[in-house]
Amino acid sequence: MSAAAITETRLAKTSLGFAILSLAAASIVWVALTQRGPVSAYMPAMAERAVVLPNGRSVYVQKYEVTVTEWNRCAKDGACELTLRARPDQDPATTPATGLNYVDVQQYVSWINKRSRHDFRLPTVEEWNSMAAPVLPEKPDPIFTDQSLTWASSYLVEGLAPRALRPQGSFSASPEGVVDLDGSVWEWTMECYDGLDSGTAPDRCPAFFVGGEHLAAMSYLIRDPARGGCAVGTPPAHLGMRLISDKAV
Repeated sequence: MSAAAITETRLAKTSLGFAILSLAAASIVWVALTQRGPVSAYMPAMAERAVVLPNGRSVYVQKYEVTVTEWNRCAKDGACELTLRARPDQDPATTPATGLNYVDVQQYVSWINKRSRHDFRLPTVEEWNSMAAPVLPEKPDPIFTDQSLTWASSYLVEGLAPRALRPQGSFSASPEGVVDLDGSVWEWTMECYDGLDSGTAPDRCPAFFVGGEHLAAMSYLIRDPARGGCAVGTPPAHLGMRLISDKAV
C-alpha cells in the first residue's frame, strides 16, 4: 500500500472516530435533557400539603394566584400575548395577575409546562370547590330549589369579599396552605358552561366556570367582568388563575 493510501486510511479512521465521539456526546446530551427533572426556576410556590378530594384522589395546588411578575415572564418569552402592569402603589411580585380571559390562561399553562418541565393545569369545578370549602363562608339556603335555577340565588345575595385588588396573602389560608381562595380574584377553571349537558369540547366552549366567593360562568373572551360577559351568577370583581397538578412538585 502506498504512503498516500495509508494516510487516506488513517484520516478516514480518524474522521470515523470523531463522528462516533460526536454521536456519543449528542446521545449523552439528549438523555440528559429528556431525563432531567423539573426546572426549579420556573416552578411556582405550592401549598404545603396536597388537597385530598372526596374520592380520595390528591391534587397539588399553587399556594398563591399567579402574580403579575410571574405572568410577565411568559409575556417576555413571547408565549403570552398580554403584558400586565401593576399600579404604582402595587408590587408586581405580590399582586395577582388579573384581567385574564380563558385564552390568556391557556397560553400561560402551555408556557409554564414547557418551561418547568412539569404538568400543570386549571382545576375542575369539583376540585376548586373542594380546596376552597374550608375558607368560604357558609352558603345561605337557596332561594330557588330547582337545580337549574339555584345559580340565580347569587344575584340576590350580597357578596362578602371586597372587590378591591389586594396583594397575595391578604385573605384566608386553607388547612393545606392554599391562600386567598376567598379573596377578590375569581379563578378560571377548566370546566365548560354551555347551558347544556352535551359535553362540549373545550375548544368549542362559549363560557367556563370561575371559582370565587360563589361560582360564576364567564364568556371565554372576557377579561373585565365589570364590562359584561357573565353568563351565570353575579359578576366577579377580577379574573385570575391558579395552577394545580396531579403530580407532586
